[in-house]
Amino acid sequence: MTRVLAVSTVFPPHRYMQHEITEDLVSSLPPGSHKDLVRRLHAAAGVESRHLALPLDRYRDLGGFGESNRVFVELATALGAEAVERALAEAGVRPQDVDLVVSTTVTGIATPSLDARLAERTGLRPDVRRMPLFGLGCSAGAAGLARVHDFLDSRPDGIALLLSTELCSLTLQRADMSMANLVAGSLFGDGVAALVAVGRDRSRPPSPAASCGFGASGPTVRAVRSRLYPGSGHLLGWDVGDWGFRLVLGPELPELVRLHVSEEIESFLAEHDLKPGDVTAWICHPGGPKILDALADELGLPDAALAASRRALAAHGNLSSASVLHILKDTQNNRPPPGSTGLMIGFGPGFSSELVLLDW
Repeated sequence: MTRVLAVSTVFPPHRYMQHEITEDLVSSLPPGSHKDLVRRLHAAAGVESRHLALPLDRYRDLGGFGESNRVFVELATALGAEAVERALAEAGVRPQDVDLVVSTTVTGIATPSLDARLAERTGLRPDVRRMPLFGLGCSAGAAGLARVHDFLDSRPDGIALLLSTELCSLTLQRADMSMANLVAGSLFGDGVAALVAVGRDRSRPPSPAASCGFGASGPTVRAVRSRLYPGSGHLLGWDVGDWGFRLVLGPELPELVRLHVSEEIESFLAEHDLKPGDVTAWICHPGGPKILDALADELGLPDAALAASRRALAAHGNLSSASVLHILKDTQNNRPPPGSTGLMIGFGPGFSSELVLLDW
């Protein structure tokens, strides 16, 4: 049994309403661009505001991939340290007691990895186990929790930390007029999340210093499942070049979710004698309104089921791997009744899905 003790979320200080971001992008488009199309995409994205790594007017001055990535490493390290320190404090866990750090990102490259850069800064042990994950995309938040569970299942007295750092705005290609890039410009925001979990023999905070973490009322992980969908690898990912990361986003994704992912979810739940109607807390990655609509339609979910995902999308945009951790924190703040079942769902390149079954 893996128990989640705390989740912290940290956002850059630069917050903008969606219409401000829309007009800034439109004003920088080359002559002949479809400015009305950009405005329609932004209006339909389900996003009301977003946090950005930099002030809006700084993005036009960013150079190539090298400069963008240097900014990523600098800001990701600072924001990551804040998220880690906050999560550990809320959980009542001393940094030196952490046995494993799983760190996820898909929006920048750092070697040494972010977890290594943060270890000494946040007080982690020199012999802490580290598992940096890159390339799982938006599914990495759920996958990261799954890997934390795998570790703690074999180390029931252990403590693990999950860090998700996504500065999506630094990957935007302002001169790319492809539909994938225009959609990305309408959806993605920046944010960092950190999660602290313990094994079954340390299900309570090891220190009385916990201030506002989940404590004994936090969810436990019952089971996890990963799935790759053959023949779909071309639908989602990065095209990496001198320009940096260019989004690959197939229009077939909502249909793939409709035809296959919903079936995968039902199969996973059935293994545990559950049906979609038995799930109280849906912690679903907010990939966009069409993805959420397809999932709700196929699973027969009421409007309220994915309200937390839509709320997160509206307030912060798509935070890639950090989104599900932010939604988990929001869900816990509303305290699901004891005995409730939750399902965390992430989608990523591959095309892939990650499922984590939770109990309260």
